[in-house]
Amino acid sequence: MEKKKMGIGAMLNAYPDSVGGRLSDIVDLLKKPEMKDVFRSFYILPSVFNTDLDRGFSLIDYEISETLADKKDIADLHDLNIDLLMDFILNHISVLSYQFQDIIRNGDESAYRDFFIDWNKFWAGCGEMTEGGYIQPDEKYIKDMFFRKAGLPILMVRFPDGRDIPYWNTFYQEVIYNPVTPLELIRNMDMQYGTAVALSRTVNDALRAGQKPESIDLGTFDRYKDGIVSYLNATRSYLGQMDLNIKSPLVWDYYRDTLKKLSDYGVAIIRLDAFAYAPKEPGERNFLNDPGTWELLQKIDDIASGYGLTLLPEIHASYAEKTYHRLAEKGYMVYDFFLPGLIIDAFIRKNGVYLKQWADEMVSDGIRTVNMLGCHDGIPLLDLKGLLPEEDIQNMIDVVVRRGGYVKDLHGAKNVYYQVNATYFSALGESEKRLLMARAIQLFMPGKPQVWYLDLFAGKNDYEAMAKAGPGGHKEINRSNLSTEEAERLLNTDIVRKQLEMLRFRNTCPVFTEDAEITTECNETKMTIEWSNQYGKAKLTADFEKEDYQIEY
Repeated sequence: MEKKKMGIGAMLNAYPDSVGGRLSDIVDLLKKPEMKDVFRSFYILPSVFNTDLDRGFSLIDYEISETLADKKDIADLHDLNIDLLMDFILNHISVLSYQFQDIIRNGDESAYRDFFIDWNKFWAGCGEMTEGGYIQPDEKYIKDMFFRKAGLPILMVRFPDGRDIPYWNTFYQEVIYNPVTPLELIRNMDMQYGTAVALSRTVNDALRAGQKPESIDLGTFDRYKDGIVSYLNATRSYLGQMDLNIKSPLVWDYYRDTLKKLSDYGVAIIRLDAFAYAPKEPGERNFLNDPGTWELLQKIDDIASGYGLTLLPEIHASYAEKTYHRLAEKGYMVYDFFLPGLIIDAFIRKNGVYLKQWADEMVSDGIRTVNMLGCHDGIPLLDLKGLLPEEDIQNMIDVVVRRGGYVKDLHGAKNVYYQVNATYFSALGESEKRLLMARAIQLFMPGKPQVWYLDLFAGKNDYEAMAKAGPGGHKEINRSNLSTEEAERLLNTDIVRKQLEMLRFRNTCPVFTEDAEITTECNETKMTIEWSNQYGKAKLTADFEKEDYQIEY
């Protein structure tokens, strides 16, 4: 089966509940006359599936979420001639998946015992067993290992026989000690009813205060301590994203089943989230291992091609590492995580010299991209290392932070910048002129333009949503859900109408084809980007000094 072609028409990017509360509300919006020919594709974020955490990136399974969407919504999008992009997460699935729940119920007898990565099996012979029941790898094996969080990436899982088994857990985890009732304590321990009432109150108060079972003070009832600690551990629950063991044949069955399901939904492009973490070997970085990562991608691509699916591997790495180039050389589409920062930098320095450099490289090297301004995550910064001077990257960070953005660093290391969380409109100083000019530049840069729904509506930083989300909730600054009424009202504002006009032009003008010739010029404060083919020419002139632009066809 040939791969499905998605073209280079503009693509909407949103959660299924970003407007109105259900995917059907976004579909209704796309049916409006104002939205005709505005989008050719739709990247629906993975909360459209059965998920629990991380706004969709912790997959339980790939069934459509009945609270947010149904299969009719998917069919309606196809009827609008809108192609779909959806996520496939190679590295992990949720603790609540039936595979992991089967391990919790059946332990060593589970068919899925090695579906996930048993930490001690993986590191056997590479370190020393600790009192905590997990192997501490020798320094030589982990000195170059890439960590997403502090400490070893382990979740201790209680088996039915009472053993705690460490499993590999790169991303989020939470251990939940469930409250106890007097009747549970009586059934499981030999104690009087009054004692059980008093102890359940003490234990539950301590758990609500965040204490671990081992640290709870039972006072005069300390003789019950071992039994209560054992019971709390035996009945504990988990949340989190558990790493898959790609050496297990069952994992590859799961991969094949998932890709078939996505194909059945009519998906054209599969975004591979967190794929670079999946291949693991002792002594490796365990992020973008070579050759393991490329071998994994090839095997996935072989399966995906059989279902007519095109892969879009998603990875953040510095420009200097040239990972994007290696992906392109192997024939994959790549995410243009450089463009958002390059445009902001061009406004600051008042010329597009680095934008031109990047556009020329894409053209000369045949790099096929999906580009963007804002997205569900943040404005990438790490990616710019090696493309922009270090002092200019830092200056850009400072500017966006002064405009209300928040810096996201990797695992708390303040000297390792990663991304700034802000709406793109706020990152541009909430200037409508800059947003329109940035959109025009995006639509003329090589690649397939991806449009974050909140950017389309000129959304501002949402500090209230960020505060409600608590610690680690910085991403909510750029994820404000809009009511249907808000979205319909905003459709009639100048900033939205002008973006819709540009998007419609990009999608309907015959000059914008994959085989068009793209040329750029940069002269002090002005930059031009021109597309040409047998149908004519389209030219953008952007003036960073005047913050103005002109489109000619």
